[in-house]
Amino acid sequence: MINRSILIVTHSFYPQNSPRSFRATELAKEFSRQGHKVTVLTIKNEKIHREFEIVNKLEIKDLGKRKWVSPSFGNTKLGTLFTRAFYRLLSLSLEYPDIELMFMVRKALRKEMNYDLLISNAVPYPVHWGVAAARKKNHQISKVWVADCGDPYMGERTDSFRKWFYFSKVEKWFMRKTDYISIPVETAKDGYYPEFHHKLKIIPQGFKFDPIQGSKNYVSNGIPTFAYAGGFIPGLRDPRQFMDYLSNVDIQFKFIVYTNTPALIDEYKVKLYGKLDVREYIPREDLLKTLNEMDFLVNFDNNTSVQVPSKLIDYALTGRPILNIRSPLEPAAIDQFLKGDYSAKYVVDDIQKYNIENVVRQFLELL
Repeated sequence: MINRSILIVTHSFYPQNSPRSFRATELAKEFSRQGHKVTVLTIKNEKIHREFEIVNKLEIKDLGKRKWVSPSFGNTKLGTLFTRAFYRLLSLSLEYPDIELMFMVRKALRKEMNYDLLISNAVPYPVHWGVAAARKKNHQISKVWVADCGDPYMGERTDSFRKWFYFSKVEKWFMRKTDYISIPVETAKDGYYPEFHHKLKIIPQGFKFDPIQGSKNYVSNGIPTFAYAGGFIPGLRDPRQFMDYLSNVDIQFKFIVYTNTPALIDEYKVKLYGKLDVREYIPREDLLKTLNEMDFLVNFDNNTSVQVPSKLIDYALTGRPILNIRSPLEPAAIDQFLKGDYSAKYVVDDIQKYNIENVVRQFLELL
């Protein structure tokens, strides 16, 4: 095997708890495990990342400190409303405050060169834009640049609002400059401009399989016990129909939810009389252990083929049955799961393609 020099540019990295952070972190660790020289360009925490560098035998370079923040109109109800509205306006019209990352990445990359492979990680998309701004004919930085996209930008469908039209020019500009664009699933191609489909490479989210024991030690709970881990999106990844249905189910059960967007389900804490347990996010390794103890797991479908939740791979690794909630609701399937009949479970095909060793191999093949 030829040892390569790899540069990963990302805003999201360990110890952040997000799919994009897991993506960049697992790639960096596996490239290093396979003997490659790995450099990660991100916002560095000297205290935390120093140990990470030593343990994983790689180098983390500092992207710098972010300074741009969205204005706040106070903590009153009206002030909070104005803050959210103003933030949304700035985000849609200027990609503010994330647009700062474009300038931070561009500046940092002026000093970087002679890599074999550069992988930029989005969201936020200004990370890609910064690479595009820095990469010139006389300063290529790397032999190959792969823009790794978890979700589409202009073609994104899980937000109630669309990016303003002129960002299409920015997206096309950076895509013309990249060598490849990696996306996690084949069906996501529809979220990207057809003129760049020849650059698209399907490279799934990668996970280290070894520490995960699956359902070997599973023991059925006394009452139906199930869990969901992830965010909610009104009208799309929306739990309310499901929660309304559970509110009228006359059996004992326990529904554990790990989320950082609890507003949509707060009212159900009363309606479900203690059957609902809402918790904050925990580290992925701890989460997998908890999910492995559930009778089944719940996924709220995006109801679009363009974006597929990465949590489904984690769900599959636990070996527990998956109840996939779509719109319109299917009460019969819910009843079956509550009775211990998992015949309608959602199946994640070909789980080995998500093995991080295979994912890294796909990136290296682009060289």
